[in-house]
Amino acid sequence: MVETNYWFEPAEYHARLARVQAALKEKGQDALLAFLPETVTWLTGYFTRAYGTFQFAIIPAEGQPTLFARDVEEYYLDSTCVFPDRVLWTDSDDRTAVAVEAIRSRIGATARIGVEMDAWVLNASRWEAIRAAMPSAEFVNESALVPTMKLIKSEAEIAYQRRAAHAAEAGMQAGIDTAGTGVTEREMAAAICAAMIREGSDLPGPGVLSSGERAYHLHGGYSDRVMQRGDIVQLEVTPNNHHYHARFMRPIRVAEASDADHRLAEQLIAIQDAALAAVAPGVAATVPDSIYRDGILSAGLRETYTNKTFYSVGLLLQPNGGEPMEAHPGAEWSFAEGMVFHSYVLAKGFGMSETIVVRKDGAERLTNFPRQLFVTKT
Repeated sequence: MVETNYWFEPAEYHARLARVQAALKEKGQDALLAFLPETVTWLTGYFTRAYGTFQFAIIPAEGQPTLFARDVEEYYLDSTCVFPDRVLWTDSDDRTAVAVEAIRSRIGATARIGVEMDAWVLNASRWEAIRAAMPSAEFVNESALVPTMKLIKSEAEIAYQRRAAHAAEAGMQAGIDTAGTGVTEREMAAAICAAMIREGSDLPGPGVLSSGERAYHLHGGYSDRVMQRGDIVQLEVTPNNHHYHARFMRPIRVAEASDADHRLAEQLIAIQDAALAAVAPGVAATVPDSIYRDGILSAGLRETYTNKTFYSVGLLLQPNGGEPMEAHPGAEWSFAEGMVFHSYVLAKGFGMSETIVVRKDGAERLTNFPRQLFVTKT
């Protein structure tokens, strides 16, 4: 008998399923084909590192889900999935034909079916083959159905993000301790990854790590570059626990920093403090977003400010780096209790950010690392 390794109590998965099924019934749909790996894991518990293979969940409007997966994943189905029904394919099968038969057998050939069409694992050829094989079915794009539900986290989910935040803090400290004149970005990355894994991160990636000229440009990765005296190091640590994410950024100078550098860091902190203080349930996303933008532009720290200022984080499986909710001048949503965000501000190569959870009385920081410009010893 396989020992179970559920990330949450079965009751939580059943409650999530009930919410999705209620929405399907309200929309007059017979089922949802859940192709997003995060949806499959969030709804059923099933997780394997091989989530990039052709797998999905059939979620009927009534009854229990069916998991469609490769046969070598049966152990992970048995140990992580709270629902028993599954259809397995082998490497010698026509997996699309097996998928179509699984759908027909569970929900019929003439059903009205919601589909996560935005899922990256559902490539164009697979989708066209499924649709062609079920000409009497009606397919509706329901890519936003479950991702929208996932925006409000349970306390059990937030607990995983809190542990990820602790891993982030360990990684940041390791990065600061390792960085210095003559040290390579690769050496720094190795120390960060080791510290985060020891503290509970499931994946090592340090996130953004770039020095020198690349520090002025977002999304740089570590390289063999040797850090030099006076370099800016842009560092964002991005660990996760049970693939629930928390992250933050801090600015670093190698060996020396000017008074202007410290003033810049203080300005960014003050702007961010004002923006985060405005976060509360019911507050429009554009309110703290404007505080960020107006603060940066009025201080003359940037000529333009085009990037988002908040984005939702939670259960994320690569290549996804964030959930589909972002704050920008055109955002039409409001904060709600239980939402979790990474919120950041950037100027002149310096980045300052936090992961926060929205509580009834405002924003709670999950990341609690000292907020300042760090200067390495050498």
